Amino acid sequence: MPSISHTHIVNRMRVQPTHANNYDSAHGGIVMKWMDEIGAMAAMRAARESCVTAQMSRVDFERPIPIGDNALVDAYAYETGRTSVKVHIQVEREHPHTGETEATTSAYATFVAIEDGKPTPVPDLTVETDECERLRAMALDDEPDEQ
Repeated sequence: MPSISHTHIVNRMRVQPTHANNYDSAHGGIVMKWMDEIGAMAAMRAARESCVTAQMSRVDFERPIPIGDNALVDAYAYETGRTSVKVHIQVEREHPHTGETEATTSAYATFVAIEDGKPTPVPDLTVETDECERLRAMALDDEPDEQ
């Protein structure tokens, strides 16, 4: 069985002028693309199969990421269903010289495992450390209500 820590992925992207909006900061759609890609990677580690995005909930843009800063995208799976994987995704801006970070964006996403074009079952996640339990509890406590 995969563990929460095995699904935890952090990636950095440098915000370039081609990623920017009219305000010289990362365009929201670009940030969402990065979140979707890293979130899918975390889901695939949990599912051990290819995954597609089924839903992204409550995307909160709290502050911009200026051109020249890094976007630090952090994602991990925190719960599985029969064929689905729930992933918590957070983004921080990172100053490239100092490493100083500040939270900018967060979301919850659901991915579905696919094999031969059809949903396929996924294994349960294990929680093997106190840090994994903390991450899982944090995601479940703040998770948006199902609609």
